[in-house]
Amino acid sequence: MAKIERFEDIEAWKKARELTKIIYEVTAQGKLATDFSLRDQLRRAAVSIMANIAEGFEREGNKEFRQFLATAKGSAGEVKALIYVALDTDLTSLEQFQRIRTLADETSRVLAGFLRYLKTSDKKGSKFQ
Repeated sequence: MAKIERFEDIEAWKKARELTKIIYEVTAQGKLATDFSLRDQLRRAAVSIMANIAEGFEREGNKEFRQFLATAKGSAGEVKALIYVALDTDLTSLEQFQRIRTLADETSRVLAGFLRYLKTSDKKGSKFQ
């Protein structure tokens, strides 16, 4: 793994950024734009993924970073649950649902892999790189 110097270098953050952009696009149009509560909750959950990755990176040490990554992974799960609500209430199309669900899954998988890597690097006594 290449050395990570900025949170913007983290693959999970890049995926979360892409997911957030899509969430904002989808929630700005159609029926979902009119359900303010669900729209805002989806947006907050997506932004939370990005923000927790960035905040955790800026903290000291892998242990604290892992806690923030775990929170980010939880927010990815929240996005997945909420997009089901949007689908089940006919506020989004199947195509939009699948697009968001797929990217949320990818983000979650990348986060899980990064968490595993950090746990291994902690055992070796090294900082992530």
